[in-house]
Amino acid sequence: MKKMKQERRQRHSRQKRRLNGHKRSVLVVSVVIVLLGAIVFVNSMTLKAKERAYKEQEIELQKQIKEEEQKAKEIEKLEEYVGTDEYIEDMAREKLGLVYEDEIIFKAE
Repeated sequence: MKKMKQERRQRHSRQKRRLNGHKRSVLVVSVVIVLLGAIVFVNSMTLKAKERAYKEQEIELQKQIKEEEQKAKEIEKLEEYVGTDEYIEDMAREKLGLVYEDEIIFKAE
């Protein structure tokens, strides 16, 4: 009888140890999951901040593209003007001082 009681106590104490070990394992797993969740949260916040910065940069680059397109149109217009007789006439008057035979020039002193 004593031996049976002793065996029951031993089995009971082993079961308690197993339960305690199981509780510790669950606690460790829970802590790991919480830490992973915190890491994911911090990384997502960092990515959102980067996303905002990239969107601002994209908006700025879109503005620059529009400005450059406008400049390209102005250059095209200037290229067209340079090929005209009007441009040649303007340059002859401005740079060389040439005038038509029947023109009268008034100069301010």
